[in-house]
Amino acid sequence: MEDFGKALETVEKWIVEYWENNDHYPVLAKVKPGDISGVLPRKPPFHPEPFDAVMSDFQNVILPGVTHWNHPKFYAYFSITGSPPGILGEMLSAALNINGMLWKTCPASTELEEVVLDWLRQMIGIQAPLFGIIMDTASIGTFCAIAAARESLDLRIREEGMAGRADLPRLRVYCSEHAHSSDDKATIALGFGLQGLRKISVDAQFRMRPDALDEAIREDIENGWRPVCVVATVGTTSTTSIDPVPEILEVCRKHKVWLHVDAAYAGSAAVLPEKQWILKGCENADSFLLNPHKWLFTPFDCTAFYTRHPEILQRAFSLVPEYLRTSEDISHDFMNYGLQLGRRFRALKLWMVIRLYGIEGLQEALRRHIELAQEFAGWIRESPDFELMAPHPFSTICFRAKPEGVSENRLNSLNEDLMNSVNQTGEMYISHTKLHGKITLRLAIGNMKTRRPHVARAWELLRNHLAPLTFRGVRVEPGN
Repeated sequence: MEDFGKALETVEKWIVEYWENNDHYPVLAKVKPGDISGVLPRKPPFHPEPFDAVMSDFQNVILPGVTHWNHPKFYAYFSITGSPPGILGEMLSAALNINGMLWKTCPASTELEEVVLDWLRQMIGIQAPLFGIIMDTASIGTFCAIAAARESLDLRIREEGMAGRADLPRLRVYCSEHAHSSDDKATIALGFGLQGLRKISVDAQFRMRPDALDEAIREDIENGWRPVCVVATVGTTSTTSIDPVPEILEVCRKHKVWLHVDAAYAGSAAVLPEKQWILKGCENADSFLLNPHKWLFTPFDCTAFYTRHPEILQRAFSLVPEYLRTSEDISHDFMNYGLQLGRRFRALKLWMVIRLYGIEGLQEALRRHIELAQEFAGWIRESPDFELMAPHPFSTICFRAKPEGVSENRLNSLNEDLMNSVNQTGEMYISHTKLHGKITLRLAIGNMKTRRPHVARAWELLRNHLAPLTFRGVRVEPGN
């Protein structure tokens, strides 16, 4: 590439314009399967192509197929929201292109990771020093936590494996009915099988019941199972419910079971002093995690993982071939604490987000999101055509349309039609879940640029698109 500087200027200009005007794009990509791949050449170019041609294809072919997660009216799932400081950090990381597997391979990466995770620990109100490491996603973090829990049982699985061992009891992991599907995947990948994951019932607020957990563990022990790990959730995916960690911790201590807390979404809210109660008990859990890439304005991917037992985590994963042995007398090389040997310089973007916003700026954004969500919940509560479906302690609202005169057996299809209808406008993007068999719509506010007019417009679209759907339902459904 002959003129890197000129190309970089073009990309920088595009990024700035995109960040300032991304609300001009449709939130959800308006393409059909195959629209993108059908336009792209089937064979790679043999000769180098000019940058202008590549950039033109990016804008005319790639961009129309992008769903804009940084859009201020992206309300689906949990926003993996970025920010200008995070983008700058990611650009510098890409330019440096380091692999932080060993301290020696990039001392700055290792030591900045240690410092920035200790900053984050202080920011969320965890008093006790903990070992912290950045992983790519919460799914991998939960996998590593359960692997460490298994290693803590001294069953010689690292040395002897699990297959064909008559001396090995059946192993069990526990989580609530509303825990993330990464718990299921981890138990599959670690060899427990789906039967090795027991889902615990929840209360009326969708929180794991400690009494039901205690009963399940007792029953399993009596039937020959070996409890390995309990995964509690602070901010479940469907409803953002908060499992009672202190009570669950008591059950785990009684039965000598590892407790891992998944606070991927909601953990960032603890940067607010008034929300730090949500992490009560986490300082005494064996491990916990949160995702700065979900609600702390750090570009995807960045999961902060903490544990009180780094030596067990290291024992589960450490494997140092001769070509990676070094003579430095240091506390640790991060490659020894997880699956991945290669490690990007993720700490750089989190460090820049914290420094350029400061705690004050981050708190201001989090409070704004929570206030907007509470106002939206108030509109739902006051409307005769909608109802709230779950508590809403953060910035995610679970609700559904329930207009008068529409029978319960049609409400699921009505709400699904409503979601699809508003999403097809390109003006907003919401997602759904199912609570007690009822299709429930989710509006999650988490983007740095989201303001009240964006949320008010979402409410306007929902009401406007409900009216014709309700009318159609009344007309075609006898008895309505």
